[in-house]
Amino acid sequence: MPDSSILSAVNLHKSYGKGASRSTVIDGLSFALRPGECYGLLGPNGAGKTTTLRLCLGLTSPDSGSIRLAGFPVPAQARTARIRVGVVPQGDNLDPDFTVSENLMVYGRYFGIPDREISARIPGLLEFSNLSAKKDARIGELSGGMKRRLTLARALVNDPDLIFMDEPTTGLDPQARHMIWERLKTLLGQGKTIFLTTHFMDEAERLCHRLAVIDNGKMIAEGSPRDLIAKHIESEVVEVYGENALAWGRAVGKPFSARYEVSGETVFCYVNDAQPLLDSLQTTEGVRYIHRPANLEDLFLKLTGREMRD
Repeated sequence: MPDSSILSAVNLHKSYGKGASRSTVIDGLSFALRPGECYGLLGPNGAGKTTTLRLCLGLTSPDSGSIRLAGFPVPAQARTARIRVGVVPQGDNLDPDFTVSENLMVYGRYFGIPDREISARIPGLLEFSNLSAKKDARIGELSGGMKRRLTLARALVNDPDLIFMDEPTTGLDPQARHMIWERLKTLLGQGKTIFLTTHFMDEAERLCHRLAVIDNGKMIAEGSPRDLIAKHIESEVVEVYGENALAWGRAVGKPFSARYEVSGETVFCYVNDAQPLLDSLQTTEGVRYIHRPANLEDLFLKLTGREMRD
């Protein structure tokens, strides 16, 4: 891994249980984050994303492999490494007994930052998270979007070089998601590094300079979103649905597609030239269709499958 990596993991393995019930969660995973980039970790439920984050933070020890975080070996010197790290967990774990400002103050003390310095940082953090008007509000008075923005502000109280974000916009409405995205782009513009896990493919495509797709604890693809799409997916997708979609798919879609899938009552045709399909669809009754460029969701579904994961 490059010496300049702010976070690197080499050949990580992690299993739980014993004997026949032993389950491998991380299986030979290696990656490195470059300073100033957003690196995404994508995978279906149970792929090992959260375990990977816990390993990198030193909260869980690997069975084998090595990790360096902010220049320090983890887990041996995880506590020292985490001084330069911010964490936005999946769920909000804000203290309901404190106000917005008090949550930031108390969290800053965990890093040994003097109260005077924390107090000087709080107005800027509240402005960044658009919570200045809520500085004296209790946590129970905040909306879900406000809580997520406060959790992000709290992760920045120690001015970290690297921010771990575990599904930061899950459960938010579109307006709140877009606000979080804008704040993350601002952080990247300031030179911060972000390690992001998400189930939202549009989020990963918007934010990530590079990403890894993992499944069953193994890396199955790594690269920039556009490069991965170009490498693994045909350039155009035609989605066809309606009462005659399946019949049209068998007769026309499948023969003229480089790759052809059926999910429920929708036919997916992956092609590099969609015109023959579009010409046919324009004269076919009982179908509706969408013609679009291939995207990260197409890549994800091709690599990990369409079946549901619990």
